[in-house]
Amino acid sequence: MKFIDLTAYQCPYPLVQIKLALKKMQPGEMLAINISDSGSRQDVPLFLKKFGYHVEITDDSDKSMSLSITKLNNI
Repeated sequence: MKFIDLTAYQCPYPLVQIKLALKKMQPGEMLAINISDSGSRQDVPLFLKKFGYHVEITDDSDKSMSLSITKLNNI
């Protein structure tokens, strides 16, 4: 599992970095991310679900959100 901490960045940078990381992954691989920007916290899970990734919110506090993403197909 790959981990990316994107808490220091604001939207759209986290989404771009997540897209790039997922593009390199094979189906079945997992990516764990941390995000903190309010725009990213809203946009990233919606984007991932819309495009067929399995998304699990593993932590959602006032300061950050942690997600576990599984690539299901060759998107």
